[in-house]
Amino acid sequence: MPYRAPVEDYNFLFDHVVSLEPLRQTERFAEATDDVTRAILTEAGKMCDEILAPLQRNGDLHPAHLENGVVRTSPGFEDGFKAIADGGWVGMAAQPEYGGMGLPMALTAAVGEMMSGACLSLQLAPLMSQGQIEALEHHGSDEIKALYLPKLISGEWTGTMNLTEPQAGSDVGALTSKAEPNGDGTYSITGQKIYISWGDHDFGGNVCHLVLARLPGAPEGTKGISLFLVPKFIPDEDGNPGKRNGVNTVSLEHKMGLHGSPTCVLEYDKATGWLVGPEQGGMAAMFTMMNNARLGVGGQGIGVAEAAFQHALAYAKDRRQGRTSGPEGSILGHADVRRMLSTMKADTFAARAIAASNAVAIDMAKATGDKAWKARAALLTPITKAFGTDTGIAVADMGVQVHGGMGFVEETGAAQFVRDVRVTAIYEGTNGIQAMDLVARKMMDGGEAAMALLDEIEADVEAAREVFPRLATDVWNATESMREATEWLVAQSDLQNRFAGAVPYLHAFARVLGGHLHLKSAMADRGGAREKMARFYIQRMLPEHAALLAHAQAGAEDLYALSADELAA
Repeated sequence: MPYRAPVEDYNFLFDHVVSLEPLRQTERFAEATDDVTRAILTEAGKMCDEILAPLQRNGDLHPAHLENGVVRTSPGFEDGFKAIADGGWVGMAAQPEYGGMGLPMALTAAVGEMMSGACLSLQLAPLMSQGQIEALEHHGSDEIKALYLPKLISGEWTGTMNLTEPQAGSDVGALTSKAEPNGDGTYSITGQKIYISWGDHDFGGNVCHLVLARLPGAPEGTKGISLFLVPKFIPDEDGNPGKRNGVNTVSLEHKMGLHGSPTCVLEYDKATGWLVGPEQGGMAAMFTMMNNARLGVGGQGIGVAEAAFQHALAYAKDRRQGRTSGPEGSILGHADVRRMLSTMKADTFAARAIAASNAVAIDMAKATGDKAWKARAALLTPITKAFGTDTGIAVADMGVQVHGGMGFVEETGAAQFVRDVRVTAIYEGTNGIQAMDLVARKMMDGGEAAMALLDEIEADVEAAREVFPRLATDVWNATESMREATEWLVAQSDLQNRFAGAVPYLHAFARVLGGHLHLKSAMADRGGAREKMARFYIQRMLPEHAALLAHAQAGAEDLYALSADELAA
């Protein structure tokens, strides 16, 4: 079925739930007016609907493949990427001095989500470039920025990030790639990297890799890692792709999904690279790119959730099976099908609103320099990434169930959503690592940022009491439970007690945030469909927070009670 980008949902969200008005009051984003925002979302939506969405099945049925050392991409992908580049969508948030639009991250994230729903395999290419652009803006030398940023922003060149090695996955500090100084300001990079999304392609231009490697004498672990920019072709004196560099695609991974996205094993053999940031400052520089990507990956999950929901709803409207209630005459009249579709829609909205809140916090931190906004953005990033991708997986899986037996048949396309989105909970830091980051690093302030957010929720809830007393009371009580759990959490000196309940704590936080944002939506659409959806979420889904918080506060003792032998018995 045709995909329809959720343009009107974003217009409503930015008008009534996660307002962009505070951004527009800043000097940095004063030009992101309502008219500009709506025009951008409308044009991006057209591109997604008309150009990218038709490529979705092509990528799955005709995967990228390696042919005589050249990566051949799926039919239509080159034209699809050209449409993205020509529209300026790669450089939406990039600095105008290098050709970017300088728009808020909130709009970049919205467009990224829409592209993900249309064709996730292709959306990965601009997402990687966007992360590299931000890393170079913050950490690149003036010479690197002048040469690379205009070409990356225009889409003439593309970017990647290279962290993972066969023996160094989440433990990045275990990497063995080496960088040797060449004596002329460049470095010789040697090593192998795996799982490199869009590590090579046949679009032309240049592929620019940000590579983590260790200099001679550098200490072990993450502290000794440096970051290098290693292009596929070394730029000549005019800045054009020149001599082929010592980096080659050894193979493409055979994956469960995302077949249209070439995931490369790259071999670096004394490849020429340039240092980005200070020596042994690689992780700090790379985290700039990774945090950008984590927001984007959360959006990928949400985009697939939206597409899977639309697909399932269209099927349910047409499918006749058994006696049903209601006027439709289709399986939409079955209570359980209604439950699934309502759950899919309500959770997709919650995840989308959380991601938008995250993006606005990032923008406000950039525009104002306010530490409170920076802390808010940091707190929401792991929630956005983990909840957004878990929602994508759950909604896609539920979409197969709505289809019944036909969902298990590949021709319907329902299964592709499950296969494509599954990896989003793994890459850019597994969702377990996101949860551990939330309960540890993000709570180093004693829970101050979390408490400030809970205070804000309760202030909004108070304003809603007269209109929706029951809904407001339910959200208030859940918020208080979240506050008590957070107080318990920060009191734990043994981090294992935090880590043992990290994932349920994160999901409980997302449930409470979702309840708050649905309540704001209901306030803006009294008596309308959004109020009805808010009632469904708050009455049926928000209560899950209680069980999640009980799990979160159970401690670690029982997790370690069973020995390895007992687990295997």
